Amino acid sequence: MFQNEKPREECGIVGIHNAPEAAKLAYLSLYALQHRGQESAGIAASDGTRLLLHKDNGLVAEVFSETVLDALPGRGAIGHVRYSTTGSTRTANAQPLMANYHGGQVAVAHNGNLTNTDELRTTFEKRGAIFQTSTDTEVFLHLIAHSSAVSFSEALLLSLMRVKGAYSLVLLRPDCMIALRDPRGIRPLVIGKLGDGYAVASETCAFDIIGAEYLREVRPGEIVTFDDTGMKSETPFAQTDPAFCVFENIYYSRPDSLSGVDRRTIYEIRVDLGRELAREHPVPADVVVGVPDSALPAAIGYARESRIPYEMGLIRNHYIGRTFIEPRQSIRDFGARVKYNPVRGVLAGKRVVVVDDSIVRGTTIGKIVAMIRRAGATEIHVRSSAPPWIYPCYYGVDTPSPEELIASRLSVEEIRRQIKADTLGYMSIKGLVKVMPGHLAYCKACFDGAYVAGKPQKFTKEIHEG
Repeated sequence: MFQNEKPREECGIVGIHNAPEAAKLAYLSLYALQHRGQESAGIAASDGTRLLLHKDNGLVAEVFSETVLDALPGRGAIGHVRYSTTGSTRTANAQPLMANYHGGQVAVAHNGNLTNTDELRTTFEKRGAIFQTSTDTEVFLHLIAHSSAVSFSEALLLSLMRVKGAYSLVLLRPDCMIALRDPRGIRPLVIGKLGDGYAVASETCAFDIIGAEYLREVRPGEIVTFDDTGMKSETPFAQTDPAFCVFENIYYSRPDSLSGVDRRTIYEIRVDLGRELAREHPVPADVVVGVPDSALPAAIGYARESRIPYEMGLIRNHYIGRTFIEPRQSIRDFGARVKYNPVRGVLAGKRVVVVDDSIVRGTTIGKIVAMIRRAGATEIHVRSSAPPWIYPCYYGVDTPSPEELIASRLSVEEIRRQIKADTLGYMSIKGLVKVMPGHLAYCKACFDGAYVAGKPQKFTKEIHEG
């Protein structure tokens, strides 16, 4: 389907500690992270003695009302927005997940994907454990609940020692909140100051809407506890090479968010990607256009570096629902026409550079090329600010199978012919790394196949939920 052409980040998470109306602040923060997940939303809140939870399928505005938020009192809250994968749009899979066990109450919101989920789940099921969801997050809860540790903090550590893969987690207890990242820091998580309390979130744009001051990122392998004494940090795991998901900077994160490392905005990084792309793949042209909205900064950078005018040659329809009714009489490139429309006055009679942030299946960019050609362009030169996407992601991103990834089965020249562009240029991996904040290592497995945190023995889309 057209709406699945781009890879989808599975989740956005937030946490609020020691702030009045914490659930309402979490709700506002989730609004800012809605781009990271649009299938379900949820908030768990603490009134100091107990946890309360509300979650459902739908957008943040659909799941929560003022009445619902008033029923989530307290000064602590965590929240979650998520995408589902095929066959798993179930309310039970919405997060946060909450458990009542012998150690008390705990709620967890998770961004990422555990690569040893099948192994752990099978172990627990053989012991008689009952699972209510198909998510790997519930496996993590079972690890905590079945631990023989005498304290929650010890149970948490023992559980983390048994999981593999990518995870950024926010956990809520009646008396504290805990934020942590896996030892490689694959998925993002940042900390902000909020009056006398704190906030954590997947991106800094969640802080802007609630007036929190960005402090720093949660470091790879770090566990940060927020309680009555303030903020405490520990790093109990052996040091390993960090590997932050490079596609966060290319596509997933909002342009107004800050890079957790060097505090450049994501917008600035993407403009620099466009500049590097122009140096690697120059071409004589009359106009540069970007595929709205995520590729526009890279298109601006390409135009600045090449000194070719940048124009809005494609207009995006921002009011598309998640489903629409296609007319029975076939309309050529219907999906693309619903989402994009060309500006003929910009394109007619012009040599056009079309910048996209990535090419995954190749379906949409082919339709866009045809659309621009019909608008009167004389030449069309496609440029991608990401390298060829060859391998699936196992670390919390809903990506197609290798057979569906066009660069996994076709050469660059074969792709160019298939999408009917005059030329096609991809960002090189070397150029990509050159633009990224230089003192951080990156996971580039989708481009080079180097799975830094391993991969599952059997990849089950139904469990790919983080």
